[in-house]
Parts: sequence; structure tokens; C-alpha cells
Amino acid sequence: MSGFDISVILDALPFLAKGLGLSLGLTAIAMIGGLALGLVIAVVRLSRFRVLALLAALYVNGFRAVPLILVIFWFYFLVPLLLGRPVGALCSVLIAFVMFEGAYYSEIIRAGLKSVRPGQWQAAQASGMTYLQAVRLVVLPQALRKMAPLMVTQGVVLFQDTSLVYVVSLHDFMTSASIVANTQNRIVELYVFAALVYLALCTAGSTLAQRLSSDRQCAH
Repeated sequence: MSGFDISVILDALPFLAKGLGLSLGLTAIAMIGGLALGLVIAVVRLSRFRVLALLAALYVNGFRAVPLILVIFWFYFLVPLLLGRPVGALCSVLIAFVMFEGAYYSEIIRAGLKSVRPGQWQAAQASGMTYLQAVRLVVLPQALRKMAPLMVTQGVVLFQDTSLVYVVSLHDFMTSASIVANTQNRIVELYVFAALVYLALCTAGSTLAQRLSSDRQCAH
């Protein structure tokens, strides 16, 4: 550590920032897409249509039973075959992340919706609301407070998982740090810097999740 050269990190900052931008962008898109898909799946699983609920359950259990890296490989090789033309690595990764995260977010949302007291569902339906209206106007707003901490925590895990995109040759933050470390032969400097960045961002996310959880408890 006596030869720790911070100038290597400073010189590589533009390259590292580009990789971090990819990681953060992928996290944001996967969260938004995963939440939207997860909401649909959760609502279907709680509906009275047993066949659709069963299909949704199979989707969730299927994706939750395999590692994300395998899902990335699936879509990287499968999507071009289905479309009959080449698809970029980034597009394949985005699809894989959204569909994978959708399964996890659906369970968070489903648990949040089920935590709302049955009387709220009954009151909404008694007032003439349809099932979807009851979910959107009555149940979901109440469940959101309970779901928020878990959603943020899942977002932190998602950010960490973006490092897996190296398998399809995308340069996320971790991959960018590895490239600089190997080309400059400064492994200690780059991996220490990468660890500090991950520590700072994940700690911020965890702190936000804890604060949301504390706010929910105070509201009760």
C-alpha cells in the first residue's frame, strides 16, 4: 500500500464514469420496467382468474429458481433467434433484467397488496369499484408504504447485479475498473476504488430503505 498511486484512478475517471453510468442506467431502467411488470403479475396472481394466476405463478417461480447470469445468457442468445436478426448485447440485457426483476418485484407487490386489511377490499367493491379500480385507487396507495423499503433494498441488490453484464462484453462499472486494473497493472488502486464506490452507493440505498421503514413504523 506504500506505493498506492491515486493518479491512476484520476486518469481513468472518464472511462470509469462511463461504466458507472451504464450500471446506474441499467439499474434505473430495470427497476422501472420490473416494477411495472411486477405490478401486472401481482394483480393477475391475486385475481379470480385461476388459469392466469397459475401462469403468473409459474413465471415468478421459474425466474426466481434460476440465477440472473443464466437469464442473461438465455436472452442474449435466444432473442436474436426469435426475432431472426442480431440484437445488441445492451438490448438483450435490458430485457433479461426487466423480466428477472419483474418476478421479484411482483412478490414484493403481492405481499404488500395482501397486507391491506380485507375490509378495504370489501369496502371498495361495495362502493361499485371494479377489481382494478379497487387496486389502483384504494389498496395500492395503502400498500405502497409497506412495499417501499423492500423495493429500495431490491434496487440495491439490482445495482450490485449489474456487474454480471461482463458475460456479454458490456463495460459496466466493475468491468471498467477491471480493464483499467489489468491494463495499468494497478489492481490494488482500482479494486479499492471500486469497493469504495459500491460501498457508498449501496450504503446510501440501505440508509434510504431504513428511513422509509422507520417512517412507516412512525405512521402506525
